[in-house]
Amino acid sequence: MNIEPFGVEMWMNEYESKCEYNLAETCVYSLSVSELLETCGQSSEKLNDILSLKLGYGDIEGSHQLRTAIAALYVNQAVENVLVTHGTIGANSLVHQSLLCRGDQVVAVVPSYQQHYSIPESIGANVDLLHLKAENRFLPDLAELRAMVSTHTKLIVLTNPNNPTGSLVDRAGLAKIASIAREVDAWVLCDEVYRGTDQTGSGTTCSIVDVYEKGISTAGMSKVFSLAGLRLGWVVGPVKIVKNVMIHRDYNTISVGVINDFLAALALENHQSLLTRSKLITRRNLEMLAKWVDSEPSIDWVQPSSGTTTLLKYDLAMSSRDFCIELLKETGVMFTPGSAMGMEGYVRIGYANPTAVLQQGLKLVSKFLTDRIVRV
Repeated sequence: MNIEPFGVEMWMNEYESKCEYNLAETCVYSLSVSELLETCGQSSEKLNDILSLKLGYGDIEGSHQLRTAIAALYVNQAVENVLVTHGTIGANSLVHQSLLCRGDQVVAVVPSYQQHYSIPESIGANVDLLHLKAENRFLPDLAELRAMVSTHTKLIVLTNPNNPTGSLVDRAGLAKIASIAREVDAWVLCDEVYRGTDQTGSGTTCSIVDVYEKGISTAGMSKVFSLAGLRLGWVVGPVKIVKNVMIHRDYNTISVGVINDFLAALALENHQSLLTRSKLITRRNLEMLAKWVDSEPSIDWVQPSSGTTTLLKYDLAMSSRDFCIELLKETGVMFTPGSAMGMEGYVRIGYANPTAVLQQGLKLVSKFLTDRIVRV
């Protein structure tokens, strides 16, 4: 099977260990085990429960406790609608492999996580790209989407909140996408790994699975819950699709680690505490970032509504890759080049770092920009 190299992951693999200020990071900054226990209102004695765990395969589908906690993140979903996977990346991969065949039409909203168009292409699906535009605040043009789908459309796929722009399709928008999909009997896969970081209200918009009978949600412990090291995610959807995913999952996962399952269940049973932490960090840091953008004449953006990342459009005569490499070498600050996600002329910034890291990193970027403006 031929597949395109994964642009963002290749960039991260090459440079992540070489930076001092990682403003390419996409997770709300990670919790230690002790911080997790504190956030969940537990003492270190809770770890004694791990000592009695048998280090076998554990529950193949994920423990009932964990799947119950995942189902509680949704409005109308039960344990049988949930399957635990190896990260959101595993969930996405399994859904595409389970659902698609050669010749199926897929409409992928881009920019997005590259899995959602490169895996379908590798399977032999016909992938049509619906490009988000800054003038539409990086929200999908629904008239354009309606014109792209047909009776041959098997799947519409998007990230919501969007990676990398931070745009957010609200419940009304999801309902309209569901209506378009329903007209052609297509599935809608919504990668919702950033769900819970909205900048207004409760912070959590509704899920596609609570809007559309053929909706599929993927998510995990990494971005919002600050526990990427657990490498644990999930698929939520109709029982039919969960059973189909399970068939494929048997070939590459068997089960997640029992300790990972235990800690994820503990976290999600206390998910409101973790989401409160994430909202505080993302809202405080985005306010800082917005003030910085306003002060930088060579930077423009569409301010994000959710998520942990956004795109910055820069006014310099250099490629986004050259921009990021020079920035890293001169300042130790790491961004992600827009070219890694089909958005040349932009860089992606992650703003859910410790606030002091973001603050110092932005100061160094300002100096980098000023030096180049003066040279011109």
